[in-house]
Amino acid sequence: MIQLTERAVDKVKEILDTQDPKPAGLRISVVGGGCSGFSYSMAFENAPGLLDKTYSYSDLRVFVDQASLLYLDGAEVDYVETLEGSGFKFNNPNVKSTCGCGSSFSA
Repeated sequence: MIQLTERAVDKVKEILDTQDPKPAGLRISVVGGGCSGFSYSMAFENAPGLLDKTYSYSDLRVFVDQASLLYLDGAEVDYVETLEGSGFKFNNPNVKSTCGCGSSFSA
């Protein structure tokens, strides 16, 4: 199961509210690429896929495909704001190593 912190849910909902038409939810996935082999992807979706797992956080729906779920099981998504910048941060216990840029990983 994937977890989203309250800060992450609030930020996604804030961004969703600016979309017209408003998407049905957020897709979180793992895609091939990056210097370590995999990277995270977040995008708005109008409907879940046939084999997606759907999670609900308050009134936010999050869709995760079966293949990505293998890499995201137990992961937590947070939203952080620091002096260096702000963005979504993945805390994933399945990651064995990351690259220097911090945006790709291997599992």
